[in-house]
Amino acid sequence: MKIAIVFGGSSYEHEISIVSSIAMKEVLKNELIYIFCDQNREFFEIPKKIIKSKLFSSGEYKKCDKLTLAKGGFFKKSMLGQKAIEFDVVLNLTHGGDGEDGVLASLFEFFSIPFIGPRVEACSVSSHKFLTKGYAASVDVKTIPYVFYTKGDAMSVTNFPVIVKPVRLGSSIGVSIVKSQEELEYACDVAYEFDNAIIIEPFISGVKEYNLAGTKINDEFVFSIIEEPQKVEFLDFDKKYLDFSRTSGAVEAPLEAFLQEKIKDSFKKLYNTLFEGSLIRCDFFVVDNEVYINEINSIPGSMANYLFSDFNALLNSLAQNLPTRKTITINYEYVNKIHSCKGK
Repeated sequence: MKIAIVFGGSSYEHEISIVSSIAMKEVLKNELIYIFCDQNREFFEIPKKIIKSKLFSSGEYKKCDKLTLAKGGFFKKSMLGQKAIEFDVVLNLTHGGDGEDGVLASLFEFFSIPFIGPRVEACSVSSHKFLTKGYAASVDVKTIPYVFYTKGDAMSVTNFPVIVKPVRLGSSIGVSIVKSQEELEYACDVAYEFDNAIIIEPFISGVKEYNLAGTKINDEFVFSIIEEPQKVEFLDFDKKYLDFSRTSGAVEAPLEAFLQEKIKDSFKKLYNTLFEGSLIRCDFFVVDNEVYINEINSIPGSMANYLFSDFNALLNSLAQNLPTRKTITINYEYVNKIHSCKGK
């Protein structure tokens, strides 16, 4: 099976997507086709044998074949006009904007391109922390209390410490821990540099955090191990950045069986049917044996490969069990009836 990895995009997480995609060379045994979307949203085919991070920072990628996106896939110029790039499925590995907010998903669906990744509706829910909170509540998954503000709103925060987050960004970009009123204005200014809306949550020192990845194949859930990530005051950008290039296996968290089941049950409720066709990672908090969703990573760093014993087999199985869109037949029956009634 040929897998086309689409990565890059017009996003604050553009560079993370590059690192994450390069890591796939070590964990996928398939023939890989690399398709890079630059900051101008132009596509380039990057030969696997030359792909490295410096290729993009130097601008050398522009010497590679430029692609266009059209019905059925990606195409490049040839002596006979347009030549299709051959692949069986796209792996959407574009973190943040374009990838996780639904822009590319809508294009893949519009042009009938099979792809692994969140569909448009799933992107809408998972890429916006405020909407994630509402969605989680609707499927009976607990969330940490929060307040939501848009730029220019008057704020009222009295209990510190709190954590300030832009609503549409991942990888801890723009996130700050605030311990006093004096720090709050600066932290909000930082967050608003990246987004026009924020959420503020109480910061729970020493909270237990657990990550679980999974997907659904033939209507059955397939889970990774549950990992307890390296804990500092919070996982900042630099530490999360390293996760995007991870290929070595993680250590399973020593959790009691009832807590494992609670975490998996919350994952099932969140994944539901909304995230079918994608492999996601959910990051949970556990407080007094209660499970709370922190965030849904609809395109996790390095596809969370390090949490699975056989990631290659899993991804190939998922590629063969993607959801299909219902074909709508347009026969103009209604229009023809109107014209017939009018004698036209």
